[in-house]
Amino acid sequence: MIIVSYDIADDKMRTNFSKMLKKNGAIRLQYSVYELQNTKRIIDNLIVKIEAFSRHFTQDDSVVVFDVGSDNIKKYGNAIYRDKPIVYF
Repeated sequence: MIIVSYDIADDKMRTNFSKMLKKNGAIRLQYSVYELQNTKRIIDNLIVKIEAFSRHFTQDDSVVVFDVGSDNIKKYGNAIYRDKPIVYF
């Protein structure tokens, strides 16, 4: 299972990102937080799509992907440059 959290400034891009997550089986937990429980292949395909979106991010945009079963955290956009540790439960 992965958790995707995002902060995207542009309304159109944010809406398209949200629709892309829903189309790929993610379930909305909060306005900008989604959960996806699926096979590794489907999750890997979603990560590729997130990386494609990240190429268009400004310095105000960020996406963080938490792999719940491990310590693996992927960051895109502005989130890459944050040095503070992330705490999640």
